[in-house]
Amino acid sequence: MNKYRTHNCSELSENDNNKVVTLSGWVHRKRDHGNLLFIDLRDHFGLTQCVVENNKNFFKVLEKIRPESVISVTGKVIKREKGTENLELTTGKIEVNIQSIKVLAESNDLPMPVFGEQDYPEDIRLKYRFLDLRRESMHKNIILRSNVISFIRSEMLNLGFLEFQTPILTSSSPEGARDFLVPSRLNPGKFYALPQAPQQFKQLIMVSGFDKYFQIAPCFRDEDARADRSPGEFYQLDMEMSFVEQEDVFKVIETLMVNLFKRFSTKKILNTKFPRISYDEAMLNYGTDKPDLRNPLLIKDITNIFTREDVKFDIFKKLISKGSKVRCIVTKNTKDKPRSFFDNIDKWAKEQGASGLAYFTLEKTDRISGKGPVGKFFGEESLKELMKTCKMDIGDSIFMSCGKINEVEKILSVSRDKIAGELNLIDENQFAFCWIVDYPMFELDEQTKKIKFSHNPFSMPQGDIEKIDLTNPLNIKAYQYDIVCNGVELSSGAIRNHIPELMYKLFSVAGYKKKEVDEKFSGMINALSYGAPPHGGIAPGVDRIVMLLANEKNIREITLFPMNQNAQDLMMKAPSNVEDKQLKELNIKKDIKKN
Repeated sequence: MNKYRTHNCSELSENDNNKVVTLSGWVHRKRDHGNLLFIDLRDHFGLTQCVVENNKNFFKVLEKIRPESVISVTGKVIKREKGTENLELTTGKIEVNIQSIKVLAESNDLPMPVFGEQDYPEDIRLKYRFLDLRRESMHKNIILRSNVISFIRSEMLNLGFLEFQTPILTSSSPEGARDFLVPSRLNPGKFYALPQAPQQFKQLIMVSGFDKYFQIAPCFRDEDARADRSPGEFYQLDMEMSFVEQEDVFKVIETLMVNLFKRFSTKKILNTKFPRISYDEAMLNYGTDKPDLRNPLLIKDITNIFTREDVKFDIFKKLISKGSKVRCIVTKNTKDKPRSFFDNIDKWAKEQGASGLAYFTLEKTDRISGKGPVGKFFGEESLKELMKTCKMDIGDSIFMSCGKINEVEKILSVSRDKIAGELNLIDENQFAFCWIVDYPMFELDEQTKKIKFSHNPFSMPQGDIEKIDLTNPLNIKAYQYDIVCNGVELSSGAIRNHIPELMYKLFSVAGYKKKEVDEKFSGMINALSYGAPPHGGIAPGVDRIVMLLANEKNIREITLFPMNQNAQDLMMKAPSNVEDKQLKELNIKKDIKKN
């Protein structure tokens, strides 16, 4: 028999009445009632209330012991009296009358309590992460993460995929984010890179003749932290398939996601067949390629309205003459909203760096007119056209933005979410997935005015590849796709370009010479030259999936040992200095410039 416990702290029930049991765990909470001392004992599995009378010789020990000390108790299970039961606990109908105890490890005074769910500063939580992880919500999130990964692995194996591990030490990639570099001792002056993703390796697995691959892959990118992105490292479900088209990849991922989200959440999945939205359509209707489809508000382009003579809004007209666009968001039946509602939205938009949002509400007395700061600039006929274009009714309101297209898209994208939040239009009990498809192969760099890849340079262009028109590269669409849920991008993927000659042509558009492609992508281009199957894949982010399932807003809440915003591990004190001896072995000298 295990000397530390006969049961865990969530097992005992009325069926165990009068049994003598041994439990071990942490002192979660104490309540001193004078002649009785109640202790909530906690382990990984749950809580059990234990009680000791003041006539016991170890009463003083328990009375003085600090919270989070580890103890082992032996005692008799007894039913709680009616009225004292705690039905929120699986063990809430019983308690353990302690007969003996053993202190296994005493705790120091706590820098932060484990009992309760109070919010504490990030630096305290991360420095004492081992305490933070003992808290109920955090503990549940990490268990959820483990269960999600196990489920994903099982589902992928059932779908016919094989799990392989790709190298962690690899070569630096000229595309993508900033690499983490690792100096080579045996090759002085040269460096490995930690993989930003197993992109080239997973394609090489397909070239090697395997049909379906996956792994729960660690990825490393030297990027700044965000709420949905950890600094340094993250995990993704990396997968690739041979002899497939775009729809084949979609079918696998939709099956996986539906099963996964049904298994770990009670929220409704809005569409189990995920909508396909083209990139151009997404930018027009939502201002972003990461739309939250729970939000019913749509963006409309109304630039043409301002060519009418009965529109006297000269500020917008002047901007339009210089190439600006006007887009809008219509809110239904908001005529009774106070002026402060509209002014606060306008003020908020200015705080986001925009020039604000012009607005008015449609009303009708003897004629149709616009009520609000800019309503007077629109004649009745222009308002009727606006109603037709935007499907507006009397009592609806309109928010408008005018400027360069990328600026208008940016502000209306976030305004769409802001306004929907203010009007309580988003159903928080839903998951709304969609695919964003038909990404442009290339885009124009705003600073250099040169053509560059817009997404993944290894993607297959759409259309007849024998007749592809490289003289108009900005018109070329690619078999590239993103999967989005509730406004969170879970992953990007693509059908890959497996034809070396076509790859050289596409890279030449982005300014790469054949020699550069051969040097920078030698492993890939060489492998493709020996017969590669058509293949494609995707890599959904595990961290973001768990974040959605746990209903958390920050990725830190579902990660075991995250870094802070400055990419520092406060608990392990990383990054740290290393000894000169280690640097000498690596042929490295420090040359740090002081500010």
